[in-house]
Amino acid sequence: MNKPHDARQDARRLDLLRLADDAAALDGHWPLTDLPRLTSDAAPAGDGQVHWRVEGERRAVAGAAADPMLQLQARAAVRLTCQRCLQPVDEALVVARSFRFVADEAEAERLDEDVDDEDVLALPPRGRLDLLPLVEDELILAVPLVPRHETCPEPLPLPEDTLEAPAEEHPFAALAALKQPKP
Repeated sequence: MNKPHDARQDARRLDLLRLADDAAALDGHWPLTDLPRLTSDAAPAGDGQVHWRVEGERRAVAGAAADPMLQLQARAAVRLTCQRCLQPVDEALVVARSFRFVADEAEAERLDEDVDDEDVLALPPRGRLDLLPLVEDELILAVPLVPRHETCPEPLPLPEDTLEAPAEEHPFAALAALKQPKP
């Protein structure tokens, strides 16, 4: 069970090693407007906040030293454009990810290929992690590729030319007319 967070911990300069050593948890929220890469294409919806929680722990893998681990949960609501009806659609973004931190980028790349259920990242300088960009990255990855309503609120408009299109003659009729000898 994770200990309650230390009020002195700052999510923008999270002491990742201490959080893992203490098996502690930290939670909070930020306005979605603090995540400009996410909100450049997705307007805030709902309460306009991203709610997050992190839990730290140390876990040994395959007999190696116990690496710091971070369990991240985040949720937010954004307004996108439905690709079916082109009307606004609110989407709930939910993230639950596990991160393992190792000494450097080379080791992270090597281990990330072998591990399926967690991401392997290089330990940030002095073990201090700015949680906001990590949360923003994960929420961006949670945005649906093709946002759409389950059922669009209004019937989809039909193009005007298909409403009362005249019956067209056979596509080769014009060619047949050209082959006719002229009197």
